[in-house]
Amino acid sequence: MPPARAISTAVLLSTATLLASSLTACAPTDRDGDRQGDTGGTTSDAQALNDLRAQSPHWRDCPAPAPIQGGGEAPGALPDGTPWQCATLRTPLDWKNPSGETMDLALVRARTSGTPDDRIGSLLFNFGGPGGSGVATLPGLAADYEKLRTRYDLVSFDPRGVGNSGGVRCPDAGLPDEDEIDGIPDDGDDETDALVRFNRETAAACEKNSGDALPHVGTTQAARDMDLMRQVLGDEKLHYLGISYGTELGGVYAHLFPEHVGRAVLDGVVDPTQDTMEEALAQAGGFQLAFEHFAAWCARQGCTLGEDAEDAEDAEDIVDLVVGLEAALDDTPLSTPDDGELDGDALVAAVTGALYRQDYWPALRVGLEAAADDDGDVLHDLAEALGQHGTGGGTDDGTTDEESNEDDAFRAITCADSSSRYTVADVLSRLPDFIEASPLFGPGLAWSTLSCDGWPVPGAARHPEVSAPGAPPVLLVGNTGDPATPYEGAARMARRLGEKVGVELTYEGEGHGAYDSGNTCVRNAVDAYLLNGTLPKPGTVCEAEPPPEGK
Repeated sequence: MPPARAISTAVLLSTATLLASSLTACAPTDRDGDRQGDTGGTTSDAQALNDLRAQSPHWRDCPAPAPIQGGGEAPGALPDGTPWQCATLRTPLDWKNPSGETMDLALVRARTSGTPDDRIGSLLFNFGGPGGSGVATLPGLAADYEKLRTRYDLVSFDPRGVGNSGGVRCPDAGLPDEDEIDGIPDDGDDETDALVRFNRETAAACEKNSGDALPHVGTTQAARDMDLMRQVLGDEKLHYLGISYGTELGGVYAHLFPEHVGRAVLDGVVDPTQDTMEEALAQAGGFQLAFEHFAAWCARQGCTLGEDAEDAEDAEDIVDLVVGLEAALDDTPLSTPDDGELDGDALVAAVTGALYRQDYWPALRVGLEAAADDDGDVLHDLAEALGQHGTGGGTDDGTTDEESNEDDAFRAITCADSSSRYTVADVLSRLPDFIEASPLFGPGLAWSTLSCDGWPVPGAARHPEVSAPGAPPVLLVGNTGDPATPYEGAARMARRLGEKVGVELTYEGEGHGAYDSGNTCVRNAVDAYLLNGTLPKPGTVCEAEPPPEGK
């Protein structure tokens, strides 16, 4: 691995006395004018920063992902024999105090298949969440990125607070299981009080088990970690592919370090103009739109969600029938063979998870038809398989594990970023708007905004700062049918990044994100930019490739 581009520690030590004041003045700064990791410009801070930049991670064969990362098997070699390598990167716990306590970040990489002359550098991935383990995720998706490996080392990581990077832990023996709490308290004050109590007790458990880390797991600190990775990996520029929450992380990085941005692609773009409540309301509309698209497809396939096909002859009928089915299951759940049950929350969880990828639609159709016929097994299994626990759980790729810390990290990072702290009164005042946006998804998303109630650390801001004047072009891929990051977010991110920075590519398709959908047009456009630096023409639209008849 090429050496990090940093001032030699030996030189620093030999001139520390003479240059202490000038080191203070010259410490690297981010876009907001903060010295990166420098609280007072002391010699020890400067020395610590240079030590961090000069480190050489010890790359080794990857073990199986730890339970906290989601578990699974150790990644096998790629088809050409290239092994997956893992390492740790030492970074400050608090970037404002680099000479203080440190933490280790877990990294994974596969070296390029190209020649040294072809190699551009490292391509860093973040797959979203927040809370998903990049170390566990990247090897499983490697086939999608094999063309990109012809010019890049593929690299991902567990962001701070996630998985093996000082993973936040919130469990407490005294807490009820989250599945025992009604996330949509529509049956009296007792349910509302129980939800409020659960959120506050969860916050207290997080503080008890991970209190030292909670102030330092926000997106801004993670972006600074990425710039350290860039330097340690030997890259002049950060080349990046961020998906979902990864687009927010990429936008924050561009704001802090516009001069270090390389070829960057943001796919499934988070709207940086919205606070938590606004984002949840937009998601309600996004999931409703995606479900209506599913319903139209289902009607064309001849879905039967009632006693006969005529009960669901068009998309509107199917939507209404599923809303009615959810209400009926809320009153009388269906039992399943493993002593479980399919209630209304589980139905919404299954539908939510299936809308992340169009590939899941046929299974959702079968499950809904079975549930309408009093058989809840398929939908119950679908919710379990897709890892959806309510309307906000699970990862962007649908994987989860009951021992992973993904849910805890999601809460910790979200609450570190967002300064919004909503009350029951806030939710009740906006609940009609959510129900209007989506009677099926709106209530759960409205009540989810209480998740930071009682959080022991104040959040950073109402929404992220992503303005990046002077940065090179950043390619933004927006999907018109995206349920989790509605299409409008791409245009708003483009405007916030700044003139000539955000470049939009539209995908008229379904599911969350676009590149991993396999759409040839999207793939070709993204690959052309990352591999050759060629941007799509303004206004480029990629149309979805229709599934085979009957699929």
